[in-house]
Amino acid sequence: MQLHELVNTIGQDLQRRYGERVHKLTLHGGFSCPNRDGTIGRGGCTFCNVASFADEETQIQSIEEQLKDRAGEIHRARKYLAYFQAYTSTYAEVQTLKNMYEQALKAADIVGLCVGTRPDCVPDAVLELLAGYVQQGYEIWLELGLQTANNQTLKHINRGHDFECYSQITERARALGIKVCTHLIVGLPKETRDDNIETLKKVLEVGTDGIKLHGLHIVEGSTMAKAWRAGRLEAPTLEEYVAIASEMIRLTPPDVVYHRVSSAARRPTLLSPLWCENRWLAMTEIGRALDKEGAQGSLIGQPFHYQTVR
Repeated sequence: MQLHELVNTIGQDLQRRYGERVHKLTLHGGFSCPNRDGTIGRGGCTFCNVASFADEETQIQSIEEQLKDRAGEIHRARKYLAYFQAYTSTYAEVQTLKNMYEQALKAADIVGLCVGTRPDCVPDAVLELLAGYVQQGYEIWLELGLQTANNQTLKHINRGHDFECYSQITERARALGIKVCTHLIVGLPKETRDDNIETLKKVLEVGTDGIKLHGLHIVEGSTMAKAWRAGRLEAPTLEEYVAIASEMIRLTPPDVVYHRVSSAARRPTLLSPLWCENRWLAMTEIGRALDKEGAQGSLIGQPFHYQTVR
C-alpha cells in the first residue's frame, strides 16, 4: 500500500478538502531567530543550521519572485500554500509580517499560509493577524518547533523555551481557529524511544492538528557537529528511526494530519546519518512497517508501553 493509504498525509488532506492537488511553496523571509541574536540566547539550538534545508540565496529575492520560481517547478498543482520556513517566521514587527504575508496571499492560486516559528515568538498581535486570515477563508497553519516535550532535553539542546510555553500558545492558537502543526525530532541526545512516545502523548493531550516528524541529523555549522566529530554523539540508524516513527504514527488519531514523516538534508552540509539525504528512503520503510503492523491510529485504545530500545 502507498503511504497516503496508511497515514493521513497533508497532501491527501488538502486534496480531499479542495478537490485537487495543493502544494506548499517554501519561502525564505529573511527572518532571524531570538536564540541567535542574543534576545534569548546565542548560537541557536544545538542541532540547527538552516542551510541544511533552506537556500540562503533566496533571501535576495522578493516574496513574489520566490513564489513564481517555486510554482514554476511544480507542474501537477494549481493551488498552493505559501510556506515561510526558515528560522523564526513570526520574529518581526507585526506590520512587517503583515506586509510579507499579504504579498504571498495576493499571489495567484495561493490558498493560505504555513508559518514556521518557535512557541515563544507568537505574541497576541501575531495570533490576531493570523486569525484574521482564517476569518477571510484562508488555510492557515502555525508550525511550532517543539522537538520534544522533555524540558531537560529542551534545556540541553539550548532550545530556549519549555513545554509549557508550547502548550499555552497551542491552546490559544487553536481557540482562534488557527491550525497547529507540531514539529518533533526523533533521536535527540540522551532520548530513548520512551521519551519520544511520552512526547507524543503530551502533544496529543494538549491537542494538535498536525505533526511533522524529523529524524535527528547532524549538520555542518551546528553545535552537535562538534560532538559528533568527537565521537560523543550518534544519529539514529534508519532502522531505529523507522521503528520509533511508525509506532508514533500508529499511536496518533487518524484525524491528525502528518505534514512529514521523515526529514531530509543536503550534503555537504549533512554529516550524519547519510540516509537522511534520500527523502524517500525512510518514507518507503515507514510505509512498509505500517503496512505490516497497522496504519495510523491502529494502536489507539491500547496503553502506552514503555521499554527503552536505544
